[in-house]
Amino acid sequence: MPASSQGWKNAAAGVALSLAFLTAPSANGADTIPNFAPSAAVGWQLSDDEFIPPPSGPGPIVSDPAHPYTSFYRFPTNPKPTFRVADLSNPILLPATREALRKANEKSLSGKYVGLPKERCWPVGVPAFSLLPATPVYFLQGEKEVTMIWTQDHQVRHVFMNVPHTAKPKPAWFGESVGHYEGDTLVVDTIGLNDRTFVDNYLTPHTAQLHVIERYRMIDGGKTLEVNLHVEDPGAFTTPWNAIQRYRRMENGPMPETVCAENNADHFSQDLEPVPTAARPDF
Repeated sequence: MPASSQGWKNAAAGVALSLAFLTAPSANGADTIPNFAPSAAVGWQLSDDEFIPPPSGPGPIVSDPAHPYTSFYRFPTNPKPTFRVADLSNPILLPATREALRKANEKSLSGKYVGLPKERCWPVGVPAFSLLPATPVYFLQGEKEVTMIWTQDHQVRHVFMNVPHTAKPKPAWFGESVGHYEGDTLVVDTIGLNDRTFVDNYLTPHTAQLHVIERYRMIDGGKTLEVNLHVEDPGAFTTPWNAIQRYRRMENGPMPETVCAENNADHFSQDLEPVPTAARPDF
């Protein structure tokens, strides 16, 4: 058996083994903790690659009403999907952030392709991890760590449970995430993010001050995974803001092995971001 195939069988076994921890009471003793991985076949998939605005208060960047975004994921039969044009009137934007979005809008409106990091095999960071459609996210739930894995390109987040943040975490693509359960909700607190990612698919920049809190819980009888996000970055935004994301439960079998970078060159000279390339061997 190829080593890679054995690795994914081991990962699937890890999902099953993690279930032993899911009968323990939560920190407040009120409920059992949520079981996001009742079997290796269960994943969670988005139907869109946009944040859902909150019922009230400051919310995420959305498309300019004059240039509404038509998502391929929401409207797969639409013959004319559109590129994104951000609404620059959103009051959460500091001047430098608004200017960066204006430049991205200008490129999009010119008809040029605006590539997204995930399409070029780059880590997307947080909170943009909650904007990965097309393939499911799988959970590995353990006593000391919860791991989230997006099938396409296997972008991975590690959430260390019931521990504090380190005093000065080294900036990283997915930052430093610590978590705990509050009844039926997984709460994830992330800091230590580098500034090489974007907050969303409009290419909204952020600084290393970015702080994200996510609350994961199942609704609709376990058919939907809802994530409530709270985002703070005084270097990019005038105020903290909130957003929502929802995944539907999928049972397509264990997570397959996929590769992003192979045959992903700039074949049509669209000035695409080069895919990650190692300049020297790892060992």
